[in-house]
Amino acid sequence: MKANIAHTDKQRVVIVGGGLGGLELASKLVDNDFQVVLIDKNNYHQFPPLIYQVASAGLEPSSISFPFRRIFQGKDDFFFRMAKVEAVDTAAKKIQTSVGEIRYDYLVLAAGAKTNYFGNKDIEATTLPMKTVGEAMRLRNTILRNLEKAETEDDPARKQALMNIVVVGGGASGVEIAGAVAEMKKNILERDYPDLEASQMHIYLVNAADRLLSAMDPASSARAERDLKELHVHIRQPQFATEYKDGILKTSAGLEIPAETVIWVSGICANTIEGLPKESIGHAGRILTDRFCRVKGLQDVYAIGDQSLIEGDKEYPLGHPQLAQVALQQAKCVAQNLKNQLKGQEEKPFKYKNLGVMATIGRNHAVAEINGQKFGGFPAWFLWLVVHLRSILGVKNKTFILLNWVWNYLNYKQSLRLILKAK
Repeated sequence: MKANIAHTDKQRVVIVGGGLGGLELASKLVDNDFQVVLIDKNNYHQFPPLIYQVASAGLEPSSISFPFRRIFQGKDDFFFRMAKVEAVDTAAKKIQTSVGEIRYDYLVLAAGAKTNYFGNKDIEATTLPMKTVGEAMRLRNTILRNLEKAETEDDPARKQALMNIVVVGGGASGVEIAGAVAEMKKNILERDYPDLEASQMHIYLVNAADRLLSAMDPASSARAERDLKELHVHIRQPQFATEYKDGILKTSAGLEIPAETVIWVSGICANTIEGLPKESIGHAGRILTDRFCRVKGLQDVYAIGDQSLIEGDKEYPLGHPQLAQVALQQAKCVAQNLKNQLKGQEEKPFKYKNLGVMATIGRNHAVAEINGQKFGGFPAWFLWLVVHLRSILGVKNKTFILLNWVWNYLNYKQSLRLILKAK
């Protein structure tokens, strides 16, 4: 196979990964004096902050996804290739992909991260991750299928295991999916599944840290914990999952939970690419870079987003947080520096501006930390909705999501709880 990309006199920028950072970088470089090549294993961009709503049947997968070819339709000197990057040859300045070799003048690695199972192969094989739209659809199917099975199960112990849901991980993803499933239990279960008793459905949140949302202020953590407990989520901390076998999740505190649905959102690690120097790989597989996002020991190769770890920033000695805003700001920095190189102008180091963090727990409940201000409840929840709605690509997607949210807020009578399987 051949990548089939025409050679021109323009400098070619190859971007690996079409996540938030990669897409932002491509958008900043297209229509400039570069040939831009975007490579991703999917043909669409997905919006990670709302993946949990797909998993809990609150949104359709297409609402938070957008085709790359539609985004860059009609753009000159832009090429998208749906492919998997297998290796980098930095000496020859080319990458090996599933559709052949692709030469680059500048290479930007923005392939993001994957679920971290901390080396536990058994848990990796048996639990459900929630990092991609595909994984969210599988999780949605599992939750709904287990509820269908529970309605016809005679064995009380088996029925309880089908109704139990365990979330492992107390970060934003864990808090948000636990809250969403708890809302389903509170407002939907008895209406859609009249033969099941909502009180028998138990949602557990297992957290290895001593508090939820450990990256936020303790006051925000306490508020999130209080909101989840009001939704009858059973929080078990500090303890970590040690084993999940034969439908039983075991924790470090000796707790044993029978559950057919175990959601693993306990951490992430960077996606790896062969061919990079060993000395450029840091903690959790993150690629070490300088203050300009240039990969350690290499020229013309950059890394941004969840995949990268910038060294030398005194404010973030362990690397910047793996958040959307970091990826977006790094993409803008690299784009401007590439343009500066082309013009012979001075490059500027990356400087992260913390715009705040937020997490939603459920209807009218969220926590936010913006410009030193910490608040929660309805104001934080409404701000969370506005910020994320603005970030969605496409007017149609924005409209559909807004209508879904309004309709769901008024009556919870969604028609999205479908078990869909491709054969």
